[in-house]
Amino acid sequence: MSTNHYRNLERMYLAAPINKYYSPSIDISDGQALIEISVRDDFFHAAKAIHGSIYFKALDDAAYFAVNSVVQDYFVLTVSFNIYINLPVSSGILRAEGRLVSGTSRHYVGESFLTVDGQEVARGSGTFLKSKMKLSETPGY
Repeated sequence: MSTNHYRNLERMYLAAPINKYYSPSIDISDGQALIEISVRDDFFHAAKAIHGSIYFKALDDAAYFAVNSVVQDYFVLTVSFNIYINLPVSSGILRAEGRLVSGTSRHYVGESFLTVDGQEVARGSGTFLKSKMKLSETPGY
C-alpha cells in the first residue's frame, strides 16, 4: 500500500469536525491504525469515568482506519460494531490499536483493543462495507 494513502487518511480523520472536540492523534499503516486520545473530565459520566461513547469512538475509529488502509479507492462505512468494556477509565491516554481481520472486495472485518498505561480496558470488533463514495471526493483526503 501507499504511504501517501495512509497520510491522506490521517489528514481526512484529523480534518473531521468531530475531532476538534476529541483532539486525537492517528497513525495508519498497512492493515493497522493507532488512535490516541487524552482523557479529560468533560468526557466523564456522573460516576467520574469516561462515558461509553468515548470507548466506542476510539475503538471504532481504530478498526475503521485499519480497514480503510487497504481500500485505496472508496470510503468505507461501519455496518455494525460491538464493544466490550472491561474497566472504567478516569485518567491517562486512551490508546486504540486497530487491525484488519479479513476482507473481500466489499465487506471487511476489523478489530481493536483499547489500553491505558498498557492495561486493556476495552475491545471491539466491527463489520465494514465499501461505499460508493470515492476517497478522492471526500473532504480532507
